[in-house]
Amino acid sequence: MNARLPGPDTSTALPPPSSNPPPAPNPGAPTEPRLVRPRDGRRLGGVCAGIADKYGWSRTTVRALALLSILLPGPQVIAYAVAWFVVPDETDGRPVVAVDVDKATGDIARLVKR
Repeated sequence: MNARLPGPDTSTALPPPSSNPPPAPNPGAPTEPRLVRPRDGRRLGGVCAGIADKYGWSRTTVRALALLSILLPGPQVIAYAVAWFVVPDETDGRPVVAVDVDKATGDIARLVKR
């Protein structure tokens, strides 16, 4: 009697893990542009300009699409306002919310010291 014990199926087993780590990213290689609100060329908050710069689109086209979208029902103005506060500024890389929180925290600290 030739009895086999059940075991792992070796026909679909994965190869042993490689001892070579994956290559490190090249620090000099170009990276995908981040979504930031640029300091130059803003019209209102810089959200449309930031979206256009990130995806390589025309700023005028993105602004026109944003204005046309206002004619449609929906929360476009609210979405723009949220993006204005959440998308970081190009100069310091911080969103408006973080700047306001830091300013308020500093103001509170000055009041407490009095």
